[in-house]
Amino acid sequence: MTLRRSLLWPFTLPYGAAAHLRARAYRKGILKSRRLDGTVISVGNLTTGGTGKTPMVLWIAERLLAEGKNVGILTRGYHGEKIAAASENNPQAAATRAGAKIIRRTGDEVRLLQTRLGDRVHFGVGANRHEQGRELVKRGVNWFVLDDGFQHLQLARDVDIVLIDATNPFSGGRLLPAGHLREPRSALARADIIVITRSTYAPAIESAIRRDSAAPIFYARPKLNAIHSFADGQFGGAAAPEALAKLFAFCGIGNPAAFLDDLRTWGLKIVGHKFFPDHHRYTDKDDQVILQLASQAGASALICTEKDLYNLHAIYYGKLRTFYCSISLHIDNADDFWRTVLSTAALRLDGARRKPPM
Repeated sequence: MTLRRSLLWPFTLPYGAAAHLRARAYRKGILKSRRLDGTVISVGNLTTGGTGKTPMVLWIAERLLAEGKNVGILTRGYHGEKIAAASENNPQAAATRAGAKIIRRTGDEVRLLQTRLGDRVHFGVGANRHEQGRELVKRGVNWFVLDDGFQHLQLARDVDIVLIDATNPFSGGRLLPAGHLREPRSALARADIIVITRSTYAPAIESAIRRDSAAPIFYARPKLNAIHSFADGQFGGAAAPEALAKLFAFCGIGNPAAFLDDLRTWGLKIVGHKFFPDHHRYTDKDDQVILQLASQAGASALICTEKDLYNLHAIYYGKLRTFYCSISLHIDNADDFWRTVLSTAALRLDGARRKPPM
């Protein structure tokens, strides 16, 4: 444990107590979750960022759309900014393809979702996700994906999916602010389905999960769809990984080390890297540091995540070409996973209908 974490450790005690009491108040009915007129599938985790929530939200939304469902995504967003209309090739503007209904204050992950899904999905962005959901119900939405929803107990859900990153499953058991755990591991008792990401088989993690949860466990991994060029705010064509040599990687995501591992697994030659905090907004100084380090490493190009595109500032693309990774989620036994999601939702909805009014 670092000195900083040692100093912060006493603050985890009141934080953990508050998280436990809050969850218990909802479980006992002292605090009430509010229900939407529709099916709510929550995607969340125990830790702060880096488990693959956004690819999972995309996967679920695409699956629902393929079945002809009217889908809405409810998300709080993160340190948002106005989405300005501009060229369709601009990543900020591409997020407006779904129309004026989603032009509001939002962050990088939301804009990525909007760019990928466009006007096929409705978005409700804001802290009060019940209020946002009610607005979407008026537009005919009756299937909701609740992004980062495990701790958002104010909204009732029909399926609770919890993602656990195999490379750092429980943050060493340390709660915020000394670690990255939002809740004690015992909170897994609320989960309906658990997905271990970045692994195909993790018996030690399964054993730890089983101390707190009997939920079915599935596995998933990031899958590289394509590597695209990006210059002067313009999306470019795909590039073959084998054609890219001496790349300098940079990113501002929840688990940057895992991104570096993924790049190497996909056969890319990484000669250096620079990590920034999650959701980092790049500045002129950051741009200079990235280019200087890349030059010192002998890099011929830069590479980042798709999420980073929405936070880039003014990297001088003329000096080094910039590429980004477009990824999706590969879920093992995907059909079984989806049947489990739908059957869990059906049972929860049936129970809610049978429950007498208070």
